[in-house]
Amino acid sequence: MDWVTIIGLVAAAVTTISLFPQLVRMWRTKSAKDISLVTFMVFCSGILLWCVYGVLLNNLPIILANIFTLVQGLIILTLKIKYK
Repeated sequence: MDWVTIIGLVAAAVTTISLFPQLVRMWRTKSAKDISLVTFMVFCSGILLWCVYGVLLNNLPIILANIFTLVQGLIILTLKIKYK
């Protein structure tokens, strides 16, 4: 693995982890009142497109980061709907 891929993987890990605190907070408080449903729907759509883009480029950092980010985004969307 070359250094460019390593930088990409580290960047992907850092940005992917950024949603985790929000997800945990929503789970613990059972509240999603401050989360915009439309924003997260658009966000998840964009992340899905990034996944497709990564697959088309066969780019591991893009694929991995966006799969994990998409999963977190979908969980947040689910919690938003559940905890209206």
